[in-house]
Amino acid sequence: MKAKGKKISDELRPEYDFDYSKAVRGKYHKRLLSEGANVVMLEPDIAKSFTDSDAVNEALRSLLDLTKTTQRLTKKSSGRGIAAH
Repeated sequence: MKAKGKKISDELRPEYDFDYSKAVRGKYHKRLLSEGANVVMLEPDIAKSFTDSDAVNEALRSLLDLTKTTQRLTKKSSGRGIAAH
């Protein structure tokens, strides 16, 4: 709801003024690594398929589950197939 008689300014407040010339790329990179966070860069075509981190984690967990299932099936095999004549 808009207050009557108040003019809304499109300017940022002085405390929000940011000097981008003093910005440091990767400033928190080492801290993230030391705290145990894993940052992974996805290729653009892969990133389009996932909406957020949860979607990536779900897909990877699904792949790990499939791998475990496949390993169990392979380990149960005796490796002695029917010999070809």
